[in-house]
Amino acid sequence: MTDRPEPWHLRTRKFLRATDQRGELVRGARFLRRLVPGESDPLAPSTGRSSDRLARLLTEAGADRPSATRELGLAAVQAWQAVRRSGDQPQATNGLTVLFTDLVGFSTWALQAGDERVLELLRSVSEVTESIVTGHRGSVVKGLGDGVMAVFADPGEAVNAAYETCSAVGVIKAEGYLPHLRAGLHRGNPQRVGDDYLGVDVNIAARIMAAADGDEVLASGSVVDELDPGAVIVRPRRSFRAKGTPKDLRVYRVVPRYSAT
Repeated sequence: MTDRPEPWHLRTRKFLRATDQRGELVRGARFLRRLVPGESDPLAPSTGRSSDRLARLLTEAGADRPSATRELGLAAVQAWQAVRRSGDQPQATNGLTVLFTDLVGFSTWALQAGDERVLELLRSVSEVTESIVTGHRGSVVKGLGDGVMAVFADPGEAVNAAYETCSAVGVIKAEGYLPHLRAGLHRGNPQRVGDDYLGVDVNIAARIMAAADGDEVLASGSVVDELDPGAVIVRPRRSFRAKGTPKDLRVYRVVPRYSAT
């Protein structure tokens, strides 16, 4: 009795996998990735400039085997984020408002969702965020995998952009995951280094964002003090505590008031 031939789809899968793992193809894809602007090491210390949590997820997901396809995917992410960082930065003589955003529960979902669905969601979130931020005269400084850092000269525009981005991301469809974006804002004088911003004020904005719930925009007192009281609804976040922030830091939940006209 002869063995039955292996189904064609299994033979095709094995052929594609073997081709994807061929040494010369993997080496060629890695060489191409090194030519792309930005950080080519996805496991380098996180700066958010190009090698971010998405690149880490792609790398860790296939760490057990070489893959030309994965190398090219990492190169695409690297180039995409380098482009997202381009553009004029807002200028302000009396400080800048720093915005951080983050998808709640994203990492857990991404580990089982697969690269294709993860990239599709992040692409949609990035497009929405970029459009709203620039529409409010802000600038995306860098991507953070499932969020962004952006800066604004006008704190009112920053609040509106944060709220509208949370609302817009909330209606994006993703199989097995309901996107909820959270946002944190702080106004200060971050130090510009190339296309990036560093310093205590940046760290405070990131800490405020990390304390927010899904669909929530939190802002420090330095932002709220500059807003038109009639343009926003403000509620104190009395339970706010975050390591590395000033003890007297005031944090508020903010919601824009939109006129009916």
